[in-house]
Formats: sequence, C-alpha cells, structure tokens
Amino acid sequence: MTRKIFSFLLFSLSLFGASFLTSNIPLPKTYILDLEPYPCNEKCLQNYIKHERIFSFLAKATKRSFNSSELQDARNIYISVFNLGSMVITKDLKIAMLLPYKNIGKYATTTTQSVFTYLLTRNNNFELKSFSIDNESKEEIQKALDEIKKEGFYYVIAPMTLTGAQNIIALDPQLRIYFPTINKNDCNTSSEDLYFGAIDYKAQSKALLKEATSPLVIFYDNSSIGRKLSTLQENLYLNKTLDIDTMLFEQNESAQEEKRVIKYAIASRTTNLERELKKNSKLEGASIMLDTPLVKSGMIMSQLTLYDINITNTLSTQINYDPLLLSITQYEDRKKMIIANSITKENKVLTQTNALLENDIKYDWINYTTTIGIDYFFSLITKQPREYDIPIVENQMIYPIELIQPSYARFVKYYPISEESELLH
Repeated sequence: MTRKIFSFLLFSLSLFGASFLTSNIPLPKTYILDLEPYPCNEKCLQNYIKHERIFSFLAKATKRSFNSSELQDARNIYISVFNLGSMVITKDLKIAMLLPYKNIGKYATTTTQSVFTYLLTRNNNFELKSFSIDNESKEEIQKALDEIKKEGFYYVIAPMTLTGAQNIIALDPQLRIYFPTINKNDCNTSSEDLYFGAIDYKAQSKALLKEATSPLVIFYDNSSIGRKLSTLQENLYLNKTLDIDTMLFEQNESAQEEKRVIKYAIASRTTNLERELKKNSKLEGASIMLDTPLVKSGMIMSQLTLYDINITNTLSTQINYDPLLLSITQYEDRKKMIIANSITKENKVLTQTNALLENDIKYDWINYTTTIGIDYFFSLITKQPREYDIPIVENQMIYPIELIQPSYARFVKYYPISEESELLH
C-alpha cells in the first residue's frame, strides 16, 4: 500500500513538473547610480536605512566595506532583493563632473542631475562620473584633473565659482571644460578648450535700463552679485564708460544731466523699510531696480505699496525669475515689475524628465545652462544635432533676452507702452 501511495505521489508531481523548470532567460537587473557628490560615512548610511531611503543607501554602499556587520548584512539583503548589477562602463560617451561641493552647495547635486537626465533621454551609452573636491585651490583642482585624465575623461562639466575657474585657466589642463556658472566676460582667457555658459547680467541690465526713468533707485544686498550689479547698473544708467587702464569709470559728456541714481544697501536681517520709504518724495515716479534675493525683493515691493510710493516700474535681472514670486507677493505689489529672462528655449521632454527627478531646468538658470553645456558636448562627441540652438561666440553661450512680467498666475511677455499702442491699432 505504501509503495502505491509513493508511486501516486511521483505521478502527481510529474503532472506539475513543467512549472518548476529553470528558465534560460536571466532575471532583469537593477542599476543604481550615485548622483550625490557628498561623502557618506557609516552613521550617514544608518540614517538612510532608518528613514527607509533604501536606494540612497545602496548608491553609497554598493562599492565599499564596513566595520558594521549590520550595514554589511543590510547591503547584501538589498542587493539580493533588488537583483543589483554592476554598471557596465562604456567608452562611447564619457563625461566628468568636477564638483567643489563645499563652494557650490546644492548645485553639486542639481547640476549632476541635469547632466544625467540629459544623457538618459538621448538613448546613448554613456559614463558619467563625479569628481568631488574639498576646495578650489590649484593643488586640489590639479589632483582632480590628473585623476580625470587618468580615467580617460576628456569632457568636463565644472560648476565652479570665479576663483575656481581662474585657477583652472592658470593650470591650462588641456581638457575640454564647460563652466555653466561663469561668463567669459569675467575671465581673461583665449583658450579654445574652455567654454562658458553663465547668463550675461550686463546685457540683461542694459535691456532693463531702456525701461527706466529717473531717478533709478537701486536696492541691493551685501552679496557679491548684489554689489556687482548695483555698481554696474549705476554706471550704465549714468552712461559712464570704464577706462581699462585705470579701472575707473568716467562720465560721458553726452549723458543727460537730469539722470539720478539713489542706492540703498539692505542688510539680510532688515524687514522694515520705513526709514527709506515713508514720505520719501525723492522716490516719486522712480524706477526701482531690485538686486536682491527673491524673498527680500517681495518684502521691498510690498512695502512700496504699503507706503504708497508712486513708482514707474520695478526692474530685476534673472535673480528674481522664480515661480515662487507669484505666491509670495500680491498682484498689486508686482503688477509694474519687469524681469529680464534668458531661459527662453524649452525642451519639454527634458523639462518634464527633470521635474520627475525633482530637478528644475525651467526656472533655475544654473541647471539650465548646465543642460545647454552637456547638449553642446554631446553634439561635439556624437556629431548629432543639438537640442538647443543657443549660439556660441568665442566659446561663450549667447542667450536671447526677453522682458517678461509676473501676471496673475504666470509670467507673460512684456510690451513697452509704444508697442502696446501699435498692437491695439
């Protein structure tokens, strides 16, 4: 009887045997890229696990050893669960990111994401690697450049400060390097290997000052960009020219005598402008130039309304082109505002793909110029057409400038009064 039951069981199992055959098709593998330029120690990794940021943990933990057996076990389990594979290195397209992460803050991450997203959407094999440096000294930069060359990278995206860019110029590394954060007008170089992508604040200021009336009232903060813009705009408006030999501004004799400039330096903690605005008849009919960060600009505009200052318009460069402006200000406060904008070309696929990764190339000009740069390098390497038809003159990207206004719920094109009259007729 036992033999019959055993025989029956074997027969029953044979009916279902096909369900347990091993397939020759390999299971799909998961690949995780480490896009964070910041180092992560074991305490940092434990924090990732604690907050269930598993993929952030794996991105940092895949290629390292641990003192903690707990982290070692966690890594092995997750590698098994997600069937992680090793990224295949390709020589088709190699891009290096040179990142002084302590100097550029969040842009160490967002510029890397911008480059990664662009390459991902082009459906081309690529290798993207970040080289982080602690500071922008020549010695630190030279070590990173040596490593970049050693690993066979010849195209580099480098979101540096002006100091870092100038040190690279001095080192003359014989690599093709693109600076999304630097305008060539701020550097002295004729190198054919160095490319510059930052927007032109001087050109934007010139476009805005065509809409200005006297007096021009400049509010600026104590940042380097605030001080630089306020001085530049004052001298452009008063039609002064720069003597290169003496570095002194000289008054042009043809300048209109009635033009006046009033400047207010606004400290970071200042929240009340009563002293500057209340019953200040000098501001009547003025054009207000805001060389201040977004929140500070919103405060200034609201207090111009509060103290009933009858101004002609409010002007600003790219620094206040941000959708947050529409939510932190009242329409009444911003209705006379004109902004110079150089983010004029949009690729919807890239914009939306970046948005999915919580990265902004629609309003953030550094991420946008980074995308322009990788697009240019991609075209140089692959000979494929560029996605963005931004002209490049003497290795500097030349962006169109449009004047726009923050309307009720979006930014709209600005039309000078003369053009509005023509449109109505």
